Amino acid sequence: MRSAIFLSLTVLVLLAVTLEAQAAPLTFSNTPLIVPDGSSEPAIAFDNDGNMALTGLSWLTFGTNFWTGSFGTTPTFQGQIDMALQQPGKRVFGGGDADVDIGSTGTLHASTLIFIVNATFKGFQLGVSAISCPNGATSFKLSNCTSEIIDLAGDDRQWITSNGSQVWISYHDAKNSSLIRVQRSDDDGLTWKRVGDPIVGQGGTTAGATFNNTQGKIVADRSTGNLYAVYVEGVPGILKAKTTTFNHVIVSRSTNGGKSWTASLVYQDPRLVDLGNVFPALAVDPITGKLYAAWSDAHNTFFASSSDHGSTWSAAKVVNVAPADTTVFPNVAAYNGAVDVVYYGTMASSDRDPSAVWNTYIAETTDDGASFTQNKVSNTSNHVGVICTNGTGCAPGTRNLLDLFEVAIDPQNGRAGVIYTDDTLTKDSSGNPLPQVVLAQQK
Repeated sequence: MRSAIFLSLTVLVLLAVTLEAQAAPLTFSNTPLIVPDGSSEPAIAFDNDGNMALTGLSWLTFGTNFWTGSFGTTPTFQGQIDMALQQPGKRVFGGGDADVDIGSTGTLHASTLIFIVNATFKGFQLGVSAISCPNGATSFKLSNCTSEIIDLAGDDRQWITSNGSQVWISYHDAKNSSLIRVQRSDDDGLTWKRVGDPIVGQGGTTAGATFNNTQGKIVADRSTGNLYAVYVEGVPGILKAKTTTFNHVIVSRSTNGGKSWTASLVYQDPRLVDLGNVFPALAVDPITGKLYAAWSDAHNTFFASSSDHGSTWSAAKVVNVAPADTTVFPNVAAYNGAVDVVYYGTMASSDRDPSAVWNTYIAETTDDGASFTQNKVSNTSNHVGVICTNGTGCAPGTRNLLDLFEVAIDPQNGRAGVIYTDDTLTKDSSGNPLPQVVLAQQK
């Protein structure tokens, strides 16, 4: 009897300890990365040794601010990474968009949206840059980087990923068809060539997405060699090119380095609402090979997972809970079974509420989305007022956070690094909010 009672007490104690560990909140240290020109729309990447690279779009100048460091430290500002792209007879301005990746080779890869202005400043082109820096996260020198312009087709919102010496950049052909273009490098970012398009050749998906989509991140699975691209698309027919109700979430998969693609439907919202607020997000767990997608309808952040390399997807699940009643700008990272979804959230009922008080949140799952634990990342509110997701159509002051922030997981310790924008910290010379990016590191 005593042994039975002792065993029961032991089980209860172990259960209590387990529940306490599960309920333990995630906490973060927040470090503002203040620069005189301000920064917004930041990105973050880790290498296998816990070194990180971070970007932020300069607010007052045309360039992409860049930092490097190791987890747990304050990163070092390295200047603007896209300043070596000048051409004879033209001026090249960077910082339109940016994404960053650190390859398993140790090479840092970055891609930025650039503006190429003619000598008379009466016309410009949009282009995509490719920047490759050997050992860029540990001993960065801009003079060691290879910087080039790989496309001038009126491009928009580029993303970058890598697997070994192969690197991919995806971007919108915003000028002609709003299709997703992909270029691949087989020599760690030195030279580039066009490969297949994730939208083309997909039947009804192609019809729905042409001139009618918002593109999210391209992701390489370093465990299988697969390549994935996520996007939201609209409904073909009378609404096409007349509304932006992109109510289908799609993930395309390539098993041959981007030469050809197969599209799978992740989620279709019957309400005909836009699920691109702003970008749909995608992550692959490099240990398990599972895929995770997240998106927002400008109220809730949704989540779905795939255990068969994107062929089929779980039912969509709402991630956010009060006080994050309205959420936008989802992003996702995964490592060794842990999945972190981040978003900006407010208690207000709409992202258009001028009195909305916004914070940065993280929701973590370790059971493929069966349950989530939500915690606050920011230690103070990072924005008050409207967050507009209509790009250049937004009113002044409503787009200070631009369109994106990111989360990544340090493979050395499994902890999250979140880099977000805060427009409450500094002001410009006219007294207007000057956005700055903040690095939050999980304790």
